[in-house]
Amino acid sequence: MNVLSKALLAAATGAGMLAFLTANASAEIVCNGAVCWHSHDRYDYPATAGVVIHPDTWRWGPGEHYSWREHEGRGYWRGDRWMEW
Repeated sequence: MNVLSKALLAAATGAGMLAFLTANASAEIVCNGAVCWHSHDRYDYPATAGVVIHPDTWRWGPGEHYSWREHEGRGYWRGDRWMEW
């Protein structure tokens, strides 16, 4: 193998690994009203939950006011209560 072939093989291998890692990384920001939390899994929330799902890169605007409230597991915030299903 010449140097160019090795470089192309290394670049292709690196790109494949990056694509694999990116495809498996699933994170979202979920909000219910002005309360938001991170979710590492994609859930089909009940229609009555009233949640909005944003990509992990989402940020609220300068005039908006949200609060972060983290919780593990499958569920959503309704007021001050974590609702599991």
